[in-house]
Amino acid sequence: MAKDIDTVPIEVIILTADHEIKGTVHVSKYTKTNRELTDLLNDKEKRFLAVTNAEILARNSNLPPRRYNFIEIHIDCIMMVHPSSQVVFRETGKAQEDIARFRELRNKLNQTKPF
Repeated sequence: MAKDIDTVPIEVIILTADHEIKGTVHVSKYTKTNRELTDLLNDKEKRFLAVTNAEILARNSNLPPRRYNFIEIHIDCIMMVHPSSQVVFRETGKAQEDIARFRELRNKLNQTKPF
């Protein structure tokens, strides 16, 4: 089975000592929803986190963000990773309802068997 079929993209914000990185990581669709990022980061076989559509902003600079189609970040450099959608959840109740519906739909789709 192709890799992109077995993964789900998650938009994230990654903090390192010097940078804030916004981008997309791809996690297994077979992982429990609340463990997706944790399992990816704790995988002892992988030492780098692959990020697509990355925007890197230096934390102590006024320079514009740099954009890359693909980067890899060494796990030891990561201070924090969180889904960028969580920032929105705190702001509105509607966003929380939307994500709950999305997760429910995704779970249903994951349980359906292909023809």
